[in-house]
Amino acid sequence: MIITTSSRVEGKTIVKTVGLVKGSTIRARHLGKDILAGLRGVVGGEITEYTKMMAEAREEAIQRMTEDAEKKGANAVISMRFSTSMIMQNAAEVLAYGTGVALE
Repeated sequence: MIITTSSRVEGKTIVKTVGLVKGSTIRARHLGKDILAGLRGVVGGEITEYTKMMAEAREEAIQRMTEDAEKKGANAVISMRFSTSMIMQNAAEVLAYGTGVALE
């Protein structure tokens, strides 16, 4: 599966557009990670616990988007984007979406 943020794939021709494809996951913060993050907030620096959690969430959202694209007959996703929104105080949704297409 080709996934790109651009609106075309160099050297390939789009023969069919299947439409919007998407995948999402909702992740909640973990109390133990919150404590570590709070300590890091005091001394400064990257909060690696949250960086890792969000990276895993993005990968899961991409995987689900890919499954949606394949189910609809696409072999590529163009104009792929991420969106993140807060669902409740301790949880966020990561959404991966784009246009599913069939390339020749």
